[in-house]
Amino acid sequence: MLNFFVLNRNQIITTAAILLVLWILQFIMKKAAHRVGHRSEIHITRTRLMFKYINILVTIIAIFLLSLTWGYNAQEIALIFSSLFAIIGVAMFAIWSILSNITAGIILFFSFPYKIGSRIKIHDKDMPVEAVIEDIKAFHLHLRTLEGELITYPNNLILQKAVSLIEKEYHADEGKDAL
Repeated sequence: MLNFFVLNRNQIITTAAILLVLWILQFIMKKAAHRVGHRSEIHITRTRLMFKYINILVTIIAIFLLSLTWGYNAQEIALIFSSLFAIIGVAMFAIWSILSNITAGIILFFSFPYKIGSRIKIHDKDMPVEAVIEDIKAFHLHLRTLEGELITYPNNLILQKAVSLIEKEYHADEGKDAL
């Protein structure tokens, strides 16, 4: 066992340094996402969703760097990653709406001016919606109409439609008189 540490001392030190740097990077990114969420009054569940995306990104970077450290050459790693991304690309093309909703969810996290509890109107010529935002998820929004109907509205569509803020903080007991 001691022989393993002596023979691989450089890789072990490099691995420790990579993990430390990535841990610090992950910590900084999570702090920044938390600060943006707190400053913008974004619900904590949406902030935690961003934490998951940060974890996935850091994990991919760690796998790539650690593979280089432990002796895989760049061409082998590039082949593996390009193959994985090709497979993922084909799969995502087949289910592009999921990818567009996740991307829209990230955009909504940073720039959506409405919060949970806001009463909004979505100006859709086919199906106009007036409802209260009950929750904002990775793929869709949960909207509750004043009649009590729950509507799930895809994130990518909310970015494509005009949306009006009717009431910033909506309270259910006041809403029945408002309409």
